[in-house]
Amino acid sequence: MPSAEVIRRAPKLVLHDHLDGGLRPTTLVELAQAAGYTGLPSTDPDALAASIRRSVATGSLERYLTAFTHTVAVLQRAAALERVAYECVADHAADGVAYAEVRMAPELCTAEGLTLDAALEAVLAGLDRGSRTHGVSARLIVCGMRERGRTLDAAQAAVRWRERGVVGFDIAGPEAGFPPEAHREAFRVARDGGLGLTVHAGEGAGLSSLRGALLDCGAERIGHGVRITDDIADTQPPTFGDLAGLVHERRVPLEVCPTSNVHIGLAGSVAEHPFGLLHRLGFNVTVNTDNRLMSGVTVSSEVAAVAAAFDLDLAAVEALQVAAADAAFAPVEERHRLIDDVLRPGFAALAPERA
Repeated sequence: MPSAEVIRRAPKLVLHDHLDGGLRPTTLVELAQAAGYTGLPSTDPDALAASIRRSVATGSLERYLTAFTHTVAVLQRAAALERVAYECVADHAADGVAYAEVRMAPELCTAEGLTLDAALEAVLAGLDRGSRTHGVSARLIVCGMRERGRTLDAAQAAVRWRERGVVGFDIAGPEAGFPPEAHREAFRVARDGGLGLTVHAGEGAGLSSLRGALLDCGAERIGHGVRITDDIADTQPPTFGDLAGLVHERRVPLEVCPTSNVHIGLAGSVAEHPFGLLHRLGFNVTVNTDNRLMSGVTVSSEVAAVAAAFDLDLAAVEALQVAAADAAFAPVEERHRLIDDVLRPGFAALAPERA
């Protein structure tokens, strides 16, 4: 099993990383002061981070999402969005990430007058500046909030910015009571506009959510998706239901975020997380952060956690990164470049340290 330091030095990708869930604590304090927001539980960055991380470990997706009240409150100005996007790329670069798909919901940043387009313009400017400065390829996935009724607006805005770095469309927010199929038109617009499709499903809700994402919305990837295990019978060998069989046969990429899933109660620990079963059965799993601030993680720490929990060697870690590159919404030429020019030589250079 590779050490945490070897994993940190290895080239990595992330496909599921929320911009408003990854602020630096110091930045959150500074932006709150600039915006006049007084709702933070502490203005000491370390105490603030600890307080947020305690608040999300509740065993409930809905309660987990309340922590975003603080970050969304300070992301209502273009300068704040650009800064946070730039710092997101810088932090990923310091963690050895070569390619990042960051996601955000522009409609959450309109309370003080920003339009969807202005919010996207600011975020994309920050991602672009971070990419040029730090050598990380950073792209944007636009989220519509499934409970707010503006997913079609979000999809249309995402398509307008496709040539500036938007590569995908998603819906986020509470799953229970807000099925993916209610947003078919938004996904049609995004697909026709040339965007990749991913859907938060199989996290807060079960197989019905996954079915709607795949069959009604045409999802090419699934955000989280770990409740596909509800369709796997504990037999010898395990028996797949129709939906699990479809996901397995089609190699649908699952954007798995272990620590976040532990915090919402999907598993008691990373060692008990469905990742182990899904990986062992050959599902197409990738390892992601979800919300770096809320869950106190990095890409390296999440990869190290699953490597330790499931006894993965460096070759298995490399395979996870190749799977992420194959699943990325980047153009095929960039996916090949990541695999052939970044991942393969990067992991080969670590070969003497595989133990």
